[in-house]
Amino acid sequence: MDSTVDPLEALGDRITACRRCERLVAWREEVAANPRASFADQVYWGRPITGFGDPRARIVVVGLAPAAHGANRTGRVFTGDRSGDFLFAALHRAGLASQPSSVSRDDGLELHGCYVTAVVRCAPPSNKPTPGERDACLPYLSEELGLLSEARCVLALGAFAADGVRRAVGLRGRADFGHGAVSVLDERLSMVCSYHPSQQNTFTGRLTESMFDEAIALAVEVSRS
Repeated sequence: MDSTVDPLEALGDRITACRRCERLVAWREEVAANPRASFADQVYWGRPITGFGDPRARIVVVGLAPAAHGANRTGRVFTGDRSGDFLFAALHRAGLASQPSSVSRDDGLELHGCYVTAVVRCAPPSNKPTPGERDACLPYLSEELGLLSEARCVLALGAFAADGVRRAVGLRGRADFGHGAVSVLDERLSMVCSYHPSQQNTFTGRLTESMFDEAIALAVEVSRS
């Protein structure tokens, strides 16, 4: 590889060109070809999404997958949907994001000491990727975590993400998931778990702003230890 090529950018190029999972490719492109009425004037991304943020991050936030009309539309993970609104507002309160919201890839958002990514890179039908689709995507997350060499803590959003992170670092078995649970992944990385900031969780009060702030604060503490 050309030494002048940023390895995270090179990984991103391979991710966005990926067509490994026939079902996901068909779904993401079908959604992109049939925008919601509220986004009818927009051209959807309709491809896999990469992670983004500070390449020297000590905290890596890992979600499930892009939303059909969120990141699958905007081209940036957690951007343009309610889950992202909740996430970036919390990261901003913690001093990890330059602004409290994110609506597009070029809206000026910068992350400081933080990187955001996902286990599965294509929008899945009903937000439910299969185990096979997860496993096909995991080499990307594994490589990403390796390239983020200063990372010390993964903040896993939801049980699916926590299980995916464990597999990405070579562990087997389901994560001992619980909001605020902490575990050691390897000699470099630990993991803090949080409920996913989905509308189902935030609207019902299963995940509140204060709970999410506490999980992020715990991830910051773990990343400094």
